[in-house]
Amino acid sequence: MSLFLRGVVARSVGGVDLAGLATAGGSRCRGVAPCLLANRGIVFICVSPWTLNVDSSGGINTLEQTTLEALSSENGREVGEDGVVAVMKDWSSAPVMAGVAKVDITNTHTEHTDDPLYANIDAGTINDRLYVKALVLKQGETTVVLITVDAVAIAEIGTISEGYLRHVREELKAGLGIDPDSVLINASHCHGIVCSDIAERTVQAVTEAWKTMVAVNVGMGCGYEDRIMENRRLRLKNGREADVRRAYSLVPDEEVEAVGPVDTEIGILKLEREDGSPLAVVYHFACHPIQGVPNGGNTADLSGFASTLIEASLGNGAVALFVQGCAADINPVSYKRVDSAPDAEPLGYLLGLSTVQALSNIEVRSTGALKVTRETIALPRADLTQEIETLEEHQNELLNSLEPTTLNLKSFIPLLIKYNLSPEYPSHSIHRYLHEEKMGKEYLLHLDRENRKSIDAYKRNIYVMEELTRVQVNLGLLKKHQARNAASDLKPIEVELVGIRVGDFILTTFPGELPVEIGMNIKRRAKHKLTYVSGVTNGYI
Repeated sequence: MSLFLRGVVARSVGGVDLAGLATAGGSRCRGVAPCLLANRGIVFICVSPWTLNVDSSGGINTLEQTTLEALSSENGREVGEDGVVAVMKDWSSAPVMAGVAKVDITNTHTEHTDDPLYANIDAGTINDRLYVKALVLKQGETTVVLITVDAVAIAEIGTISEGYLRHVREELKAGLGIDPDSVLINASHCHGIVCSDIAERTVQAVTEAWKTMVAVNVGMGCGYEDRIMENRRLRLKNGREADVRRAYSLVPDEEVEAVGPVDTEIGILKLEREDGSPLAVVYHFACHPIQGVPNGGNTADLSGFASTLIEASLGNGAVALFVQGCAADINPVSYKRVDSAPDAEPLGYLLGLSTVQALSNIEVRSTGALKVTRETIALPRADLTQEIETLEEHQNELLNSLEPTTLNLKSFIPLLIKYNLSPEYPSHSIHRYLHEEKMGKEYLLHLDRENRKSIDAYKRNIYVMEELTRVQVNLGLLKKHQARNAASDLKPIEVELVGIRVGDFILTTFPGELPVEIGMNIKRRAKHKLTYVSGVTNGYI
């Protein structure tokens, strides 16, 4: 019997030598702590979770499954005449138990959505599978459930209903006794279309992970990747900003002054079984997984491909869980490229390979403190009236700046090609220009001057119309948010913040999309080196 007895209050109770009991051999129970003595029989709580009952003579009476919560009321009791032994107060050196599972949540061919968010996705074509993945961690009385879903969000936008988080937490509380505050769900923010019964499949994944928990060794570290992403927020010379989005055109090159930063760090939590075989990997990275695939089908995008590569590399049924970081302004690289089909697969493989490479340098240890904390805060809702008025004024200015021109698209494109192909003699061969010059005429030169004026005017109108599309999209978003805020009478919105710690790995969460600089600034100021901030978690604002 190998018993974990660190933190025991008494060396012996009722004639039972606890130290001697700890060195006995033969039991599979590991990570136990003495909890109470009833009728002079010691009860040990096992992290597995099994309860080992030992009578006053030191003989094993029963080996029965139980839950820690059933005996939690005995916490803190001292050793008395009746032989009650207090439960260990500090579990930080106790073994960590972990279980992991994943369940397919891919939308079927018969389920469709009219949501404009998925306008560029062929819901009937399945390119690759979408998953909900669950990692259950347990150490003593502390339980953490980390769930990741291949979806844009778990509320507000996308196809997952508003009651999803509440329903999952209620089912886990009722079925497994898991504290709702210990459950966090992170959306990858890909634009994959999930099945309608995702809540039930999420509970299924957690239940499977719970039932398969084993003692694990834990390691943490970081990797590096800088090839797959770019900051989509452009700082313009006029003081404004513009985004790189497929919803509208890019601003002209000559208007761009600078781009924002990217976060190249991959935060990694590594979990191995006691025999050294891999169980799970949690990897944290900041990038919108919205590149798409060549066939336009339903996809988990680059994070899905990265996870597939990591799992294939590790083998042994290991599960890779992608946790989205602060990626509000981070796109896949070449997101706007039009000379080739969008393809997230090579980008995902690069991220996966960088993660696997980092994993080989991360050592594991048998223990690490497991903690979870949750806080709800009230954030003020913004009154966007001034922003909307300013943007509407800019919209009117743009409309009034449109110029009259004789050209249309059909006549503009041939002229544009000619005047760029041969800037000096665009309207005819050079000999016609030389002939007119000899005759003292400038017919072609005059035509060229007028055509260049028309081309420039038409180009200016195009740029104005492109800016109008950007303004129109952003104005629509502002008005949507303003209407929602007004409907709530501008009452503060409650948001949930969760923090978990596994050894030196720290993860904090926020329900909205956070710009990358916020995450990087928090990491720089954090007390712990391996601190990470995840957006799109436990809701969406």
